[in-house]
Amino acid sequence: MRKFFSVFIAICCWSVGSALAQDFALKTNALYWLTTTPNLGVELSIGNRATLNVEGGYNPWTLDKAENRKIKHWMVTPEFRWWLCETFNGHFFGINTGYSFFNISGMPILFHGSDTRNYRYQGWATGVGLNYGYSWIVGSRLNIEFTFGVGYVYSRYDKYECRTCGDHLGPEENHYLGPTKAGISLIYMIK
Repeated sequence: MRKFFSVFIAICCWSVGSALAQDFALKTNALYWLTTTPNLGVELSIGNRATLNVEGGYNPWTLDKAENRKIKHWMVTPEFRWWLCETFNGHFFGINTGYSFFNISGMPILFHGSDTRNYRYQGWATGVGLNYGYSWIVGSRLNIEFTFGVGYVYSRYDKYECRTCGDHLGPEENHYLGPTKAGISLIYMIK
């Protein structure tokens, strides 16, 4: 997985140099904001029907201090997109990867069991996925994009006995296969 991630990042970095004179967009995912996570993305055209999308999010807050409910994390997800018609307009398919570091307690987590409300988890996750999306041109510089993806996520973390205190229960790992991405994004085009 590390080798794939390294090759993917190298391709992304190489592509940025060829995209300087191309279309460029700033974006934010409204669904991600619903989790109280500020996020920002950048998408660069690297051909007539290909783009490179990089999104990141950071959540530093504790939602309920008395119960230590939190979904603190940071995440970055680079993605290569192939557009069926033209870049930034219509249907696209993408392949993405990503990395996240998290400290979560008292909250349900998609790829863990129902016991996540009673324990604290601190660790990292990485994965790879495929997604589909559609982008609507709303104005001369504004688009709205819908995205859904599935993939594989591997996580390694430390589990703690309770949300606010408690003994370290040891390291664990988890493998998840299923939905990994959902987005309704607002996009501002810069040309």
